[in-house]
Amino acid sequence: MKGTRKIKDLLYEQVARIGKVFSSPKRLELIELLCQGEKTVETLARDASISMKLTSAHLRELRGAHLVETERRGKNILYRLAGKEVADLWVHIHTLAENRLIELQMELQKIAAQPDDLVPNDRETLMKMARRGEVVVLDVRPTEEYLATHLPFARSIPIDELRQRLAELPKDRPIVAYCRGPYCLMAVDAAALLRKEGFKSAYLRGGVAEWRLAKI
Repeated sequence: MKGTRKIKDLLYEQVARIGKVFSSPKRLELIELLCQGEKTVETLARDASISMKLTSAHLRELRGAHLVETERRGKNILYRLAGKEVADLWVHIHTLAENRLIELQMELQKIAAQPDDLVPNDRETLMKMARRGEVVVLDVRPTEEYLATHLPFARSIPIDELRQRLAELPKDRPIVAYCRGPYCLMAVDAAALLRKEGFKSAYLRGGVAEWRLAKI
């Protein structure tokens, strides 16, 4: 019995390594950033608003748990998720948190409201509308993230370029903006800017990881 108990304890201890990695808010943000595509330490540090030293430390933890991989290209070391199941786990975790934590629900409610009738409740309907040209799906992430992966039929205009490129967008169709995921506010800001400029606009809470898991 003692031997069996020891084995069980070791097994649970190994699984707990994954939970430990996911216990850091900044590591969660780094995982979400890597859901958009491979990135350098410098880019991750900038996008997560932390130092390169701290970013490197978090990446070592992620790599130690075999959740990220690296590849050297010239002078750069690129980080990427070890597999799509890592992105799927992130989506499952934040979805569970949103369903169970009242505090998180209250914070999400503070995000700017949008006209819900512009966005179909199901992804399949939205994609059909985008295919027919009835709505414009707008990716406001940086261009390199769009090129790495994006939603079907999406058009790329990074948030930093949106105000200067408004003339490229139609005013006779709704524009549905999206970015990195439910905690990325670029799409919220984009939709607000577009509405202020006279466009019919809304935003999607999900990003490419959420949509991929939904098999759209």
